[in-house]
Amino acid sequence: MSDLWWRDAVIYQIYPRSFADTDGDGIGDLPGVTRRLDHLADLGVDALWLSPFYPSPLADGGYDVADFRGVDPRLGTPADFDELVAAAHTRNIRVIIDIVPNHTSDRHPWFTEALAAPPGSPARERYVFRDGRGPGGDLPPSNWESRFGGPAWTRVPDGQWYLHLFAPEQPDLNWDNPEVRAEFLDILRFWSRRGVDGFRIDVAYGLVKDLSEPLREVVPVPEGSGLDDVATNPDHPYWDRPEVHEVYREWRRVFEEFDPPRMAVAEAWLPSDRLVRYLRPDELQTAFNFEFLRCRWDAEGYRRVIDTSLADAAEVGTVATWVMSNHDVVRPASALGLPNGTDLHAWLLSDGTRPPLDPELGLRRARAAALLELALPGSAYLYQGEELGLHEVADLPREVLEDPKWERSGHTSKGRDGCRVPIPWERTGPSFGFGPAPGWLPQPAHWGELSVRAQTGDPGSTLELYRAAIRLRRSLPADAPLEWDADLDKGDVLAFRRGPEWLVVVNTGAAPVPLPPGASVELASAPVEDGELPGDTAVWLRV
Repeated sequence: MSDLWWRDAVIYQIYPRSFADTDGDGIGDLPGVTRRLDHLADLGVDALWLSPFYPSPLADGGYDVADFRGVDPRLGTPADFDELVAAAHTRNIRVIIDIVPNHTSDRHPWFTEALAAPPGSPARERYVFRDGRGPGGDLPPSNWESRFGGPAWTRVPDGQWYLHLFAPEQPDLNWDNPEVRAEFLDILRFWSRRGVDGFRIDVAYGLVKDLSEPLREVVPVPEGSGLDDVATNPDHPYWDRPEVHEVYREWRRVFEEFDPPRMAVAEAWLPSDRLVRYLRPDELQTAFNFEFLRCRWDAEGYRRVIDTSLADAAEVGTVATWVMSNHDVVRPASALGLPNGTDLHAWLLSDGTRPPLDPELGLRRARAAALLELALPGSAYLYQGEELGLHEVADLPREVLEDPKWERSGHTSKGRDGCRVPIPWERTGPSFGFGPAPGWLPQPAHWGELSVRAQTGDPGSTLELYRAAIRLRRSLPADAPLEWDADLDKGDVLAFRRGPEWLVVVNTGAAPVPLPPGASVELASAPVEDGELPGDTAVWLRV
């Protein structure tokens, strides 16, 4: 197997709690993943990415880790993990796991020890503890805010405050501490020896903070600017610090200890020119392209992101990594069925009613976007359920929501549960084949007809479109650069060549456009008739 397999791989994200449940507790588990590996093999993916399966109190869906070397008993055992890896490798599917280095759970032994220790102790130095401001230290040490809403500081009984850029149950580690750095090098080696092929790095642009006193304040984001605090604060005190790159140089040396070398993909919500700094030859191999994910069905936007991403990746000798969705964002079949510029948080708060969703248009565009993503040079990530054309479950009742964003935001952000609803495998059953009992989040009643069983063998289904696209993708010359077609690529139409034989055309407009005469339609996201490509449709042509 090639050491550089990741350069043109299709990688499938599994959110374990919502993939397949074997013991009937309503929560997906590792044996469920193993049992359903043939689905991934039939789909044709090269690797799977497994979201956290570690012991966790589930304050943040498993991203609050209590033991970085363990398996949550609700999800299985270490032996179940080993069986999953072996079964995946038998099918030539590699395994990537989540690593969560920015924070631990508040139930992690280190944090328990820190709370019991006095201020200034070595146990507290593993985290970010500070005295408060103002009389009696009653004010937080800085104006830093949690990504889940509210202050990023929580006070402990002895009066000090600890930092958590996410939920209070997720205290941030102090990456200036050599013990923290050494611990994660050992964790990487532990899982690599266990057969893991790579790592997805959660909050990769976090970790290192500027903790020099006094702590610097963060400039507030202008209301309605569309910017985030990273863009507003180029020298940000805790996002994208230059010192974080030394961490990844250390990690890369660990990856190179193994044969084949382990790979990594960074989760970093950064502009392309800053993202590629993580991809220099002695750092990480790949990073998610969130600018592509943020495009909302606009040819000019896609064209700009594609050009920029390919150029920036080439500059550091790597490939672009394309992604349309994941466990944190509204599913594309819904996002693309809403008017451009829709505030998705407000839309979720309305239970998906304002503005009204056009589900047929959203699915049509999502199918076309899938063909665009899978035709681009580089690697592509798919999130479970994309291949079924699942929509966001925007009308989940408030009482079932588990995402900490719901409570932490004062009920102003419904959170991410709508894309985490257990996926359907069968037409019938209490959870459409997810497990022998209802799942931890309720599924829409119509999902049985979107199940793997219902779509298999139906040539017009989204599942069969994905299977065909991934199979045909192997015919695209991996080393052939993308070249825009001077005649077709204009206005609402994206058109590019991959080698001398392949032409990809995507019509983001409503009006049909003529296709080149004599070209053979190899795959289309919707029917192509009379030599014209309909609106909101993509096609792969052999010319």
